[in-house]
Amino acid sequence: MKGCITWVGVDAHKKTLVIAVLHPGRQEAEEFTLENDERSIRRLVRRLERDAGGGEVRICYEAGPCGYALQRRLEAAGPVVCEVVAPSLIPRKPGERVKTDRRDARKLAELYRAGMLTMVSPPTPEQEAIRDLCRCREDVRADLGRCRHRLVKMLVRRGHVFNSTSGLWSAAHRAWLAAVSFENETDRVVFAEYTLAIEQAERRLTAMDHALEQAARHPLYREHVAWLRCFRGVDTVIAMVFVAEIHGVDRFESPRELAAYLGLVPSVHSSADTTRRGGITKTGNGHVRRAIVQAAWQYGRRAGVGRKLRLRREGQPESVLTIADEAQRRLTVRFRRLAERGKAKNKVVIAVARELVGFMWAALREDRQPARHRVRTSTQASGAAMSAAPRSNARRTTKFSKIEAGQRREARKEKRAT
Repeated sequence: MKGCITWVGVDAHKKTLVIAVLHPGRQEAEEFTLENDERSIRRLVRRLERDAGGGEVRICYEAGPCGYALQRRLEAAGPVVCEVVAPSLIPRKPGERVKTDRRDARKLAELYRAGMLTMVSPPTPEQEAIRDLCRCREDVRADLGRCRHRLVKMLVRRGHVFNSTSGLWSAAHRAWLAAVSFENETDRVVFAEYTLAIEQAERRLTAMDHALEQAARHPLYREHVAWLRCFRGVDTVIAMVFVAEIHGVDRFESPRELAAYLGLVPSVHSSADTTRRGGITKTGNGHVRRAIVQAAWQYGRRAGVGRKLRLRREGQPESVLTIADEAQRRLTVRFRRLAERGKAKNKVVIAVARELVGFMWAALREDRQPARHRVRTSTQASGAAMSAAPRSNARRTTKFSKIEAGQRREARKEKRAT
Protein backbone atom coordinates (compact mmCIF):
# COMPACT_ATOMS: atom_id res chain seq x y z
CA MET A 1 0.00 0.00 0.00
CA LYS A 2 1.16 3.52 -0.78
CA GLY A 3 0.45 4.67 2.79
CA CYS A 4 2.93 2.13 4.19
CA ILE A 5 5.85 3.26 2.05
CA THR A 6 8.79 5.19 3.47
CA TRP A 7 9.89 7.81 0.94
CA VAL A 8 13.52 8.92 1.01
CA GLY A 9 15.12 11.76 -0.93
CA VAL A 10 18.91 11.94 -1.18
CA ASP A 11 20.97 14.96 -2.20
CA ALA A 12 24.14 13.14 -3.24
CA HIS A 13 27.62 14.63 -3.25
CA LYS A 14 31.08 13.17 -3.67
CA LYS A 15 31.78 13.04 0.08
CA THR A 16 28.40 13.44 1.79
CA LEU A 17 24.77 12.37 1.47
CA VAL A 18 21.97 14.62 2.74
CA ILE A 19 18.94 12.48 3.60
CA ALA A 20 15.27 13.45 3.96
CA VAL A 21 12.90 10.69 5.14
CA LEU A 22 9.10 10.88 4.95
CA HIS A 23 7.71 8.22 7.27
CA PRO A 24 4.14 6.90 6.81
CA GLY A 25 1.61 9.04 8.66
CA ARG A 26 4.00 11.94 9.26
CA GLN A 27 4.07 15.31 7.52
CA GLU A 28 7.47 16.52 8.69
CA ALA A 29 10.56 15.01 7.11
CA GLU A 30 13.41 13.57 9.14
CA GLU A 31 16.64 15.12 7.89
CA PHE A 32 20.26 14.22 8.54
CA THR A 33 23.67 14.04 6.84
CA LEU A 34 26.09 11.14 6.58
CA GLU A 35 29.30 10.20 4.80
CA ASN A 36 29.17 8.81 1.28
CA ASP A 37 30.96 5.52 1.92
CA GLU A 38 30.10 1.82 2.09
CA ARG A 39 29.81 1.64 5.87
CA SER A 40 27.52 4.65 6.20
CA ILE A 41 25.29 3.40 3.37
CA ARG A 42 24.86 0.00 5.04
CA ARG A 43 23.99 1.67 8.34
CA LEU A 44 21.48 3.93 6.57
CA VAL A 45 19.70 1.00 4.92
CA ARG A 46 19.52 -0.95 8.20
CA ARG A 47 18.09 2.12 9.94
CA LEU A 48 15.48 2.72 7.25
CA GLU A 49 14.49 -0.95 7.24
CA ARG A 50 14.13 -0.97 11.02
CA ASP A 51 12.04 2.22 11.12
CA ALA A 52 9.81 0.99 8.27
CA GLY A 53 8.73 -2.01 10.37
CA GLY A 54 8.38 -4.33 7.40
CA GLY A 55 7.02 -1.68 5.04
CA GLU A 56 8.51 -0.78 1.69
CA VAL A 57 11.40 1.69 1.49
CA ARG A 58 11.84 3.72 -1.70
CA ILE A 59 14.86 5.97 -2.23
CA CYS A 60 15.60 8.45 -5.01
CA TYR A 61 18.37 10.85 -5.94
CA GLU A 62 19.18 13.04 -8.93
CA ALA A 63 21.32 11.72 -11.76
CA GLY A 64 24.64 13.51 -11.65
CA PRO A 65 28.38 13.10 -11.20
CA CYS A 66 27.93 10.30 -8.65
CA GLY A 67 26.62 8.07 -11.43
CA TYR A 68 24.81 4.83 -10.67
CA ALA A 69 27.27 3.50 -8.08
CA LEU A 70 25.16 4.91 -5.22
CA GLN A 71 22.03 3.20 -6.52
CA ARG A 72 23.81 -0.16 -6.73
CA ARG A 73 25.27 0.23 -3.24
CA LEU A 74 21.91 1.10 -1.70
CA GLU A 75 20.08 -1.82 -3.31
CA ALA A 76 22.92 -4.21 -2.46
CA ALA A 77 22.82 -3.16 1.21
CA GLY A 78 19.25 -4.32 1.83
CA PRO A 79 15.69 -4.79 0.55
CA VAL A 80 15.13 -1.23 -0.66
CA VAL A 81 14.19 0.25 -4.02
CA CYS A 82 16.45 3.03 -5.30
CA GLU A 83 15.59 5.05 -8.41
CA VAL A 84 17.54 7.75 -10.22
CA VAL A 85 15.68 10.95 -11.15
CA ALA A 86 16.06 12.88 -14.41
CA PRO A 87 17.22 16.32 -13.15
CA SER A 88 15.92 18.30 -16.14
CA LEU A 89 12.36 17.03 -15.55
CA ILE A 90 12.06 17.87 -11.84
CA PRO A 91 9.17 20.35 -11.26
CA ARG A 92 10.45 23.73 -10.10
CA LYS A 93 8.68 26.77 -8.66
CA PRO A 94 9.65 30.05 -10.35
CA GLY A 95 9.46 31.91 -7.04
CA GLU A 96 11.98 29.73 -5.21
CA ARG A 97 15.18 31.66 -4.56
CA VAL A 98 16.66 29.71 -1.63
CA LYS A 99 18.56 26.51 -2.31
CA THR A 100 20.20 24.27 0.29
CA ASP A 101 21.10 20.59 0.39
CA ARG A 102 18.41 19.85 2.98
CA ARG A 103 15.76 21.66 0.94
CA ASP A 104 16.77 19.70 -2.15
CA ALA A 105 16.57 16.36 -0.33
CA ARG A 106 13.20 17.24 1.21
CA LYS A 107 11.85 18.38 -2.15
CA LEU A 108 12.89 15.10 -3.77
CA ALA A 109 11.16 13.07 -1.06
CA GLU A 110 7.93 15.08 -1.32
CA LEU A 111 7.80 14.96 -5.12
CA TYR A 112 8.66 11.27 -5.05
CA ARG A 113 5.74 10.58 -2.74
CA ALA A 114 3.45 12.67 -4.97
CA GLY A 115 4.50 10.72 -8.07
CA MET A 116 5.76 13.82 -9.88
CA LEU A 117 9.28 12.62 -10.72
CA THR A 118 10.53 11.11 -13.96
CA MET A 119 13.05 8.30 -13.57
CA VAL A 120 15.91 7.39 -15.87
CA SER A 121 16.67 3.86 -17.01
CA PRO A 122 19.97 2.90 -15.34
CA PRO A 123 22.36 0.72 -17.34
CA THR A 124 23.94 -2.44 -16.03
CA PRO A 125 27.64 -2.26 -15.05
CA GLU A 126 28.55 -3.98 -18.33
CA GLN A 127 26.47 -1.53 -20.36
CA GLU A 128 27.93 1.41 -18.48
CA ALA A 129 31.47 0.18 -19.19
CA ILE A 130 30.78 0.00 -22.93
CA ARG A 131 29.12 3.41 -22.81
CA ASP A 132 32.21 4.90 -21.15
CA LEU A 133 34.36 3.26 -23.82
CA CYS A 134 32.31 5.01 -26.53
CA ARG A 135 32.54 8.33 -24.72
CA CYS A 136 36.28 7.89 -24.21
CA ARG A 137 36.66 7.41 -27.95
CA GLU A 138 34.64 10.59 -28.51
CA ASP A 139 36.95 12.48 -26.13
CA VAL A 140 40.05 11.19 -27.93
CA ARG A 141 38.57 12.30 -31.26
CA ALA A 142 37.92 15.76 -29.81
CA ASP A 143 41.51 15.91 -28.50
CA LEU A 144 42.81 15.05 -31.97
CA GLY A 145 40.73 17.83 -33.49
CA ARG A 146 42.13 20.35 -31.00
CA CYS A 147 45.72 19.26 -31.66
CA ARG A 148 45.24 19.57 -35.41
CA HIS A 149 43.60 22.96 -35.00
CA ARG A 150 46.54 24.29 -32.95
CA LEU A 151 49.06 23.22 -35.59
CA VAL A 152 47.11 24.66 -38.52
CA LYS A 153 46.61 28.02 -36.78
CA MET A 154 50.27 28.18 -35.79
CA LEU A 155 51.24 27.67 -39.43
CA VAL A 156 48.81 30.39 -40.55
CA ARG A 157 50.38 32.82 -38.08
CA ARG A 158 53.78 32.05 -39.62
CA GLY A 159 52.52 32.54 -43.16
CA HIS A 160 52.29 28.87 -44.16
CA VAL A 161 48.90 28.30 -45.78
CA PHE A 162 47.93 25.08 -47.55
CA ASN A 163 46.46 26.08 -50.93
CA SER A 164 45.15 22.99 -52.66
CA THR A 165 41.91 21.36 -53.72
CA SER A 166 42.76 18.49 -51.36
CA GLY A 167 41.34 18.79 -47.88
CA LEU A 168 43.25 19.21 -44.66
CA TRP A 169 44.91 16.04 -43.33
CA SER A 170 44.72 14.35 -46.70
CA ALA A 171 47.81 12.63 -48.13
CA ALA A 172 48.70 15.80 -50.03
CA HIS A 173 48.35 17.93 -46.91
CA ARG A 174 50.54 15.60 -44.86
CA ALA A 175 53.20 15.67 -47.58
CA TRP A 176 53.05 19.48 -47.51
CA LEU A 177 53.47 19.46 -43.72
CA ALA A 178 56.56 17.27 -44.02
CA ALA A 179 58.12 19.87 -46.33
CA VAL A 180 57.42 22.88 -44.07
CA SER A 181 60.57 24.45 -42.63
CA PHE A 182 61.35 27.33 -40.26
CA GLU A 183 64.38 29.53 -39.86
CA ASN A 184 63.78 30.13 -36.16
CA GLU A 185 64.79 27.27 -33.86
CA THR A 186 61.95 28.03 -31.43
CA ASP A 187 59.41 27.71 -34.24
CA ARG A 188 60.88 24.32 -35.12
CA VAL A 189 60.46 23.18 -31.51
CA VAL A 190 56.83 24.33 -31.41
CA PHE A 191 56.09 22.68 -34.77
CA ALA A 192 57.66 19.41 -33.62
CA GLU A 193 55.67 19.40 -30.37
CA TYR A 194 52.37 20.04 -32.13
CA THR A 195 53.17 17.32 -34.68
CA LEU A 196 54.06 14.86 -31.91
CA ALA A 197 50.78 15.62 -30.10
CA ILE A 198 48.85 14.88 -33.31
CA GLU A 199 50.68 11.58 -33.84
CA GLN A 200 49.99 10.52 -30.25
CA ALA A 201 46.29 11.42 -30.54
CA GLU A 202 46.01 9.48 -33.80
CA ARG A 203 47.56 6.41 -32.18
CA ARG A 204 45.15 6.72 -29.27
CA LEU A 205 42.21 7.00 -31.65
CA THR A 206 43.34 3.90 -33.54
CA ALA A 207 43.59 2.00 -30.25
CA MET A 208 40.10 3.11 -29.21
CA ASP A 209 38.65 2.05 -32.57
CA HIS A 210 40.24 -1.37 -32.12
CA ALA A 211 38.76 -1.63 -28.61
CA LEU A 212 35.30 -0.77 -29.97
CA GLU A 213 35.68 -3.40 -32.70
CA GLN A 214 36.43 -5.97 -30.02
CA ALA A 215 33.48 -4.85 -27.87
CA ALA A 216 31.15 -5.08 -30.88
CA ARG A 217 31.83 -8.83 -31.02
CA HIS A 218 30.33 -9.33 -27.55
CA PRO A 219 27.13 -11.44 -27.70
CA LEU A 220 25.21 -8.62 -26.03
CA TYR A 221 25.90 -6.24 -28.94
CA ARG A 222 26.96 -8.37 -31.92
CA GLU A 223 23.56 -8.84 -33.54
CA HIS A 224 22.22 -5.31 -33.15
CA VAL A 225 25.49 -3.72 -34.24
CA ALA A 226 25.51 -5.91 -37.36
CA TRP A 227 21.95 -4.83 -38.16
CA LEU A 228 22.70 -1.13 -37.77
CA ARG A 229 25.80 -1.43 -39.96
CA CYS A 230 23.46 -2.28 -42.85
CA PHE A 231 22.47 1.39 -42.97
CA ARG A 232 24.40 3.79 -45.13
CA GLY A 233 26.69 6.02 -43.07
CA VAL A 234 26.56 3.72 -40.01
CA ASP A 235 29.64 1.65 -39.24
CA THR A 236 30.89 0.04 -36.04
CA VAL A 237 31.61 3.22 -34.08
CA ILE A 238 28.24 4.89 -34.69
CA ALA A 239 26.39 1.59 -34.23
CA MET A 240 28.13 0.96 -30.90
CA VAL A 241 27.37 4.49 -29.70
CA PHE A 242 23.69 4.02 -30.56
CA VAL A 243 23.38 0.60 -28.91
CA ALA A 244 25.44 1.45 -25.81
CA GLU A 245 23.82 4.81 -25.08
CA ILE A 246 20.23 3.72 -25.76
CA HIS A 247 20.65 0.26 -24.14
CA GLY A 248 17.36 -1.03 -25.51
CA VAL A 249 14.95 0.57 -27.98
CA ASP A 250 12.11 -1.34 -26.32
CA ARG A 251 11.93 1.55 -23.84
CA PHE A 252 10.46 3.68 -26.64
CA GLU A 253 7.01 2.85 -27.94
CA SER A 254 7.50 4.76 -31.19
CA PRO A 255 10.32 6.36 -33.18
CA ARG A 256 8.89 9.76 -32.28
CA GLU A 257 9.61 9.07 -28.61
CA LEU A 258 13.18 8.10 -29.48
CA ALA A 259 13.69 11.22 -31.62
CA ALA A 260 12.36 13.37 -28.77
CA TYR A 261 14.70 11.62 -26.32
CA LEU A 262 17.64 12.45 -28.58
CA GLY A 263 16.60 16.10 -28.87
CA LEU A 264 16.00 15.94 -32.63
CA VAL A 265 12.47 17.37 -32.56
CA PRO A 266 11.77 21.10 -33.03
CA SER A 267 11.00 23.25 -30.02
CA VAL A 268 7.58 24.92 -29.81
CA HIS A 269 6.38 27.91 -27.78
CA SER A 270 2.61 28.28 -28.04
CA SER A 271 0.41 30.79 -26.25
CA ALA A 272 -3.16 31.70 -27.23
CA ASP A 273 -3.15 32.38 -30.98
CA THR A 274 0.64 32.62 -31.23
CA THR A 275 2.82 29.64 -32.05
CA ARG A 276 6.56 30.00 -32.44
CA ARG A 277 8.70 27.10 -33.61
CA GLY A 278 12.41 27.13 -32.98
CA GLY A 279 15.42 24.90 -33.46
CA ILE A 280 15.69 21.36 -32.16
CA THR A 281 15.40 20.91 -28.41
CA LYS A 282 18.87 19.28 -27.99
CA THR A 283 17.60 17.55 -24.87
CA GLY A 284 18.44 14.01 -23.88
CA ASN A 285 21.50 12.16 -25.10
CA GLY A 286 23.82 14.39 -27.08
CA HIS A 287 26.34 11.61 -27.79
CA VAL A 288 23.86 9.66 -29.93
CA ARG A 289 22.52 12.84 -31.52
CA ARG A 290 25.97 13.87 -32.75
CA ALA A 291 26.67 10.37 -34.08
CA ILE A 292 23.36 10.17 -35.97
CA VAL A 293 23.85 13.62 -37.50
CA GLN A 294 27.29 12.56 -38.68
CA ALA A 295 25.77 9.50 -40.37
CA ALA A 296 22.97 11.57 -41.94
CA TRP A 297 25.43 13.56 -44.06
CA GLN A 298 25.99 10.44 -46.20
CA TYR A 299 22.45 10.69 -47.57
CA GLY A 300 23.35 13.85 -49.44
CA ARG A 301 24.94 11.66 -52.10
CA ARG A 302 23.37 9.51 -54.79
CA ALA A 303 21.82 6.28 -53.55
CA GLY A 304 23.88 3.15 -54.03
CA VAL A 305 25.81 0.40 -52.27
CA GLY A 306 29.59 0.53 -52.25
CA ARG A 307 31.97 -2.32 -51.62
CA LYS A 308 32.28 -1.75 -47.86
CA LEU A 309 28.53 -1.44 -47.33
CA ARG A 310 27.93 -4.54 -49.44
CA LEU A 311 30.31 -6.54 -47.24
CA ARG A 312 28.62 -5.25 -44.08
CA ARG A 313 25.25 -6.41 -45.39
CA GLU A 314 26.43 -9.93 -46.17
CA GLY A 315 24.43 -12.55 -44.24
CA GLN A 316 22.03 -10.11 -42.56
CA PRO A 317 18.25 -10.70 -42.26
CA GLU A 318 16.07 -9.81 -45.22
CA SER A 319 13.75 -7.71 -43.06
CA VAL A 320 16.60 -5.51 -41.80
CA LEU A 321 17.98 -5.02 -45.31
CA THR A 322 14.52 -4.06 -46.54
CA ILE A 323 14.31 -1.33 -43.90
CA ALA A 324 17.84 -0.14 -44.71
CA ASP A 325 17.02 -0.01 -48.43
CA GLU A 326 13.84 1.94 -47.77
CA ALA A 327 15.81 4.32 -45.55
CA GLN A 328 18.30 4.98 -48.32
CA ARG A 329 15.55 5.52 -50.90
CA ARG A 330 13.54 7.82 -48.67
CA LEU A 331 16.37 9.84 -47.13
CA THR A 332 18.39 10.50 -50.29
CA VAL A 333 15.26 11.88 -51.96
CA ARG A 334 14.36 13.95 -48.90
CA PHE A 335 17.88 15.36 -48.60
CA ARG A 336 17.92 16.36 -52.27
CA ARG A 337 14.44 17.91 -52.29
CA LEU A 338 14.98 19.93 -49.12
CA ALA A 339 18.28 21.21 -50.49
CA GLU A 340 16.62 22.14 -53.80
CA ARG A 341 14.04 24.18 -51.89
CA GLY A 342 16.85 26.35 -50.56
CA LYS A 343 16.96 24.95 -47.04
CA ALA A 344 20.25 25.36 -45.19
CA LYS A 345 22.35 22.19 -45.26
CA ASN A 346 22.48 22.04 -41.45
CA LYS A 347 18.68 22.06 -41.26
CA VAL A 348 18.43 19.46 -43.99
CA VAL A 349 20.79 17.05 -42.25
CA ILE A 350 18.88 17.39 -38.97
CA ALA A 351 15.61 16.52 -40.72
CA VAL A 352 17.27 13.50 -42.32
CA ALA A 353 18.82 12.44 -39.01
CA ARG A 354 15.41 12.55 -37.32
CA GLU A 355 13.98 10.14 -39.90
CA LEU A 356 17.09 7.95 -39.84
CA VAL A 357 16.51 7.39 -36.12
CA GLY A 358 13.06 6.05 -36.94
CA PHE A 359 14.40 3.55 -39.45
CA MET A 360 17.06 2.37 -37.01
CA TRP A 361 14.39 1.97 -34.33
CA ALA A 362 12.35 -0.18 -36.71
CA ALA A 363 15.37 -2.34 -37.56
CA LEU A 364 16.23 -3.04 -33.92
CA ARG A 365 12.62 -3.98 -33.18
CA GLU A 366 12.93 -6.88 -35.62
CA ASP A 367 14.15 -9.19 -32.85
CA ARG A 368 10.66 -9.02 -31.33
CA GLN A 369 9.10 -10.77 -34.31
CA PRO A 370 7.96 -14.38 -33.68
CA ALA A 371 9.85 -15.78 -36.68
CA ARG A 372 13.27 -14.91 -38.05
CA HIS A 373 13.43 -13.71 -41.62
CA ARG A 374 15.48 -15.24 -44.36
CA VAL A 375 18.97 -13.96 -45.12
CA ARG A 376 19.78 -11.99 -48.25
CA THR A 377 23.11 -12.47 -50.01
CA SER A 378 25.41 -9.56 -50.78
CA THR A 379 24.52 -9.68 -54.50
CA GLN A 380 20.82 -9.49 -53.72
CA ALA A 381 21.42 -6.67 -51.23
CA SER A 382 23.39 -4.69 -53.79
CA GLY A 383 20.74 -5.13 -56.47
CA ALA A 384 17.91 -4.17 -54.13
CA ALA A 385 19.70 -1.05 -52.98
CA MET A 386 20.51 0.02 -56.51
CA SER A 387 16.87 -0.40 -57.46
CA ALA A 388 16.10 1.81 -54.48
CA ALA A 389 17.86 4.74 -56.13
CA PRO A 390 15.43 7.66 -56.57
CA ARG A 391 13.97 8.37 -60.00
CA SER A 392 13.20 11.81 -61.36
CA ASN A 393 9.48 11.11 -61.36
CA ALA A 394 9.41 9.21 -58.07
CA ARG A 395 6.23 9.64 -56.09
CA ARG A 396 6.61 11.49 -52.82
CA THR A 397 5.56 8.57 -50.66
CA THR A 398 7.21 6.50 -47.96
CA LYS A 399 6.68 3.02 -46.64
CA PHE A 400 8.05 3.79 -43.22
CA SER A 401 4.59 4.41 -41.76
CA LYS A 402 3.52 1.04 -43.16
CA ILE A 403 6.52 -0.65 -41.57
CA GLU A 404 5.70 0.95 -38.21
CA ALA A 405 2.04 -0.05 -38.51
CA GLY A 406 3.07 -3.62 -39.28
CA GLN A 407 5.29 -3.67 -36.20
CA ARG A 408 2.38 -2.54 -34.05
CA ARG A 409 0.01 -5.13 -35.53
CA GLU A 410 2.48 -7.92 -34.78
CA ALA A 411 2.90 -6.64 -31.22
CA ARG A 412 -0.87 -6.64 -30.68
CA LYS A 413 -1.12 -10.20 -32.03
CA GLU A 414 1.60 -11.35 -29.63
CA LYS A 415 -0.15 -9.63 -26.73
CA ARG A 416 -3.49 -11.29 -27.54
CA ALA A 417 -1.78 -14.66 -27.92
CA THR A 418 -0.22 -14.41 -24.47
